[in-house]
Amino acid sequence: MKKLFSLLVAGFLVVGSFGCQEAPSSTNGSTPAPVKEASEGGTTAKETTTPVLGKKAKSKIETNKTAATKTDEDLKTAVSKKLQVGIPGNKFVVENERGEITLKGVAKSQQEIKKAEKLVKDVKGVKSVKSEAKIEPANRS
Repeated sequence: MKKLFSLLVAGFLVVGSFGCQEAPSSTNGSTPAPVKEASEGGTTAKETTTPVLGKKAKSKIETNKTAATKTDEDLKTAVSKKLQVGIPGNKFVVENERGEITLKGVAKSQQEIKKAEKLVKDVKGVKSVKSEAKIEPANRS
């Protein structure tokens, strides 16, 4: 009788666990699956499922990662080009850290530094401009 009772209880647990599982959904994995708790023999075990990302979601994530790394270089290049067009022959060195541009190097005058700052602020993606450029001393002969 004890064996029959144990067999019946085990059978109900097996059937119950399969019957309570959720059917897989065809979503792209944007919502996380719920946490399921199962109690067996007085202990509680938690089962979590990780959402599966579709190809579109994976490519979006990868594009965002590469876009972040490319934008820093692209922004630096765009700022350098804008400075070369606006102030030909300048001696500015451009540094970029997440959209925060730092101008270093040598300028001919304070007006050149101000013009460079204005040109840099006009570039799309620039968050702030910091100038560490020095003014070139005039040659006295």
